[in-house]
Amino acid sequence: MLKVEHLQVAYGKVQTLWDISFEVPRGEIVALVGANGAGKTTTLKTLSALLKPKSGAIALDGESLAACSSIEIVERGIVHVPEGRGLFPEMTVLDNLLMGAYSTRKAGRSERLDKVYATFPILKEREKQVAGTLSGGEQQMAAIGRGLMAEPRLLMLDEPTLGLAPIVVEEMFRVVRDINASGVTVLLVEQNTQHALMLANRGYVLEAGRVVLSGTGSELLTNEEVRRAYLGL
Repeated sequence: MLKVEHLQVAYGKVQTLWDISFEVPRGEIVALVGANGAGKTTTLKTLSALLKPKSGAIALDGESLAACSSIEIVERGIVHVPEGRGLFPEMTVLDNLLMGAYSTRKAGRSERLDKVYATFPILKEREKQVAGTLSGGEQQMAAIGRGLMAEPRLLMLDEPTLGLAPIVVEEMFRVVRDINASGVTVLLVEQNTQHALMLANRGYVLEAGRVVLSGTGSELLTNEEVRRAYLGL
């Protein structure tokens, strides 16, 4: 579905991604894992056209995304839920969710909203509440719900469990699994390496802007280097 080849990205004169290549097959969950500063968030920002690569190729279903703007990326079905959630804190939960649908067809929006509420029932209860007053877990639910309102074919999640209580972390991973089971391909960036690789069909380990390991989720979980560096085992 998504193919990234030899991607190189820099912030000014500081290069952060070096010859990154990976694939996200349709229908799968693919995890990008690694320590802080490994280049995971930069990768997602580049795929969303928020950053322009120095070189390399990004293709969706065989078609280059090189000339696409961020809006066009969303229109093609790639939706990015950013680290830090990026909600509009003074707007209601409902208005935040509807913002996710701004570039989509009007027909079916109410049905999509119903599906979001079915996935996150608490958001229905909180729909008139100002988003900035939600708990951290509820804000993450709202951010993912907003992403789902954009009808993603590929949903990119950047650190969806960051700063959440363990019980909420478990719920978030369950939700990601359910979203994928509904037919949405998922590219997951996550520092919780063990949970991410348990969930993922395949994974890529980033280190200092390079892919240093790749394999199925189960292969990486049993890899001694991964266990030592990222699982503390």
